[in-house]
Amino acid sequence: MDVLKPNQLTQEGDLVQLVSPTNKVYLFRLISGEQLHTHRGVVNFDDLIQIPWGSQVFSHQGSPFYIIQPSLSDILRETKRSTQILYPKDIGFILITMGIGPGSLVLEAGTGSGALTTALAWAVGPQGHIYSYEVRAEMQNLARKNLDKLGLLDRVTLKLRDIAEGFDEEGIDALFLDLPDPYEYMPQVRRALKSGGAFGSILPTTNQVSRLLNAFHPNGFGFIDVCEIMLRYYKANPDRLRPADRMVAHTGYLIFARSILPAHDASQ
Repeated sequence: MDVLKPNQLTQEGDLVQLVSPTNKVYLFRLISGEQLHTHRGVVNFDDLIQIPWGSQVFSHQGSPFYIIQPSLSDILRETKRSTQILYPKDIGFILITMGIGPGSLVLEAGTGSGALTTALAWAVGPQGHIYSYEVRAEMQNLARKNLDKLGLLDRVTLKLRDIAEGFDEEGIDALFLDLPDPYEYMPQVRRALKSGGAFGSILPTTNQVSRLLNAFHPNGFGFIDVCEIMLRYYKANPDRLRPADRMVAHTGYLIFARSILPAHDASQ
């Protein structure tokens, strides 16, 4: 079952989002016979099936809600987590910069709660695949539940293993490390990536970034970029348009590189 279906009417089994007048969000899968209990009343799921997306619906108390199709950003914000997850602003840039799309074979290490895994699985489509490594069983179990809830588990192979032992896969299109010490694993990364493959990582401090940069050239990586993404929302009032009081500023340094061949191996 796909996360986002291109139908005009809601269908049983769809992932839907109810939004209250105060922007309280409820994300759930639409199953006939079930209900959503809120402080604004009970919403019967049977009343939400086969209606146009964007419709206004009401609880048994008459409280209004809008039913909308959740975006990937909505899904990631509602992902159940036990650790900090990557922000949509970073994930979107990662997908584009690393060229991850339909049919891509992607490897990641540091599954965590599975937020990035979810975005990767959504991006590669049913014809692609994700291989995700994690050393903490409890985190992997949480990621498995999150992916299963969204109908994406069949696109992901979860592996409980320390990547110091290496990866099982080779010829991978893109590889992302969400680990505190990615510079320790560059030989393993290089063996798993195809020539010209994309590497990415996120780190919180410049000290860690510097160590990763020093590890690139000895292990066959070039075309290096380091950046951070700032996001500022505006209050959407046409008469008093101005920046919001809070800004999603530094969340981590993004580091990208490409695996390359030495000049004498260029013909291989």
